[in-house]
Amino acid sequence: MASAGMQVFAFILALLGLFGATVATLLPNWKVSADMGSNIITAISQMQGLWMDCTWYSTGMFSCTLKYSVLSLPAYLQTARTAMVLSCVLAALGICLSSLGLKCTRWGGGRQAKGHTAIAGGACLLLAGLLCLVPASWFTNEVIASFRDSAVPESNKFEPGGAVYVSFMSAGFLFVGGAVFCTSCAGKQQGPRISSPNKPPPPPQHQQCCSVSQPLDNKAGYSLQDYV
Repeated sequence: MASAGMQVFAFILALLGLFGATVATLLPNWKVSADMGSNIITAISQMQGLWMDCTWYSTGMFSCTLKYSVLSLPAYLQTARTAMVLSCVLAALGICLSSLGLKCTRWGGGRQAKGHTAIAGGACLLLAGLLCLVPASWFTNEVIASFRDSAVPESNKFEPGGAVYVSFMSAGFLFVGGAVFCTSCAGKQQGPRISSPNKPPPPPQHQQCCSVSQPLDNKAGYSLQDYV
């Protein structure tokens, strides 16, 4: 069972994971032009992201072009778009549920309800980390395969950019945060003992007093009648 301090630490990691996944989704440098061969000293630097392609000129000008057509994109790029957006949504949902399951807060219900909410939030964070890891791995594999392909000219070769590394780090943060919250199940509570249905309940106190005092009253009445 995770302590309150570990839950707060996991919550901070989940926030960092959500922030990193959102930034990585929007960054245009998922792959950058490789500086190799005769292309080491170049006047143009190219970057490609999930939503746009950017070009940096030697004059200092910077231009970006949005990728409007979805069907013309390769399969790994379409998958990366969908998976990263779903990862951000699930991470936000997991953070909301995890905030209700924190032991150091008063909202979210009782101890058992907090435990179940924390587990649900941890599951969302784990799934968000998986959705963030898969596109980053697939994108990196495609970039490396294209880089090693001898048929691709050196001027068109790319290498993984900073957004890919941010995605890997965000996936790690989400995995650790989700794992901590999934171990936050509340322990068993000892409730009030329930008496056996076959055992009769004890008589009330006033009935016991009446049962003790009633024979004395009858005896006193009998003695008075004999005296009269």
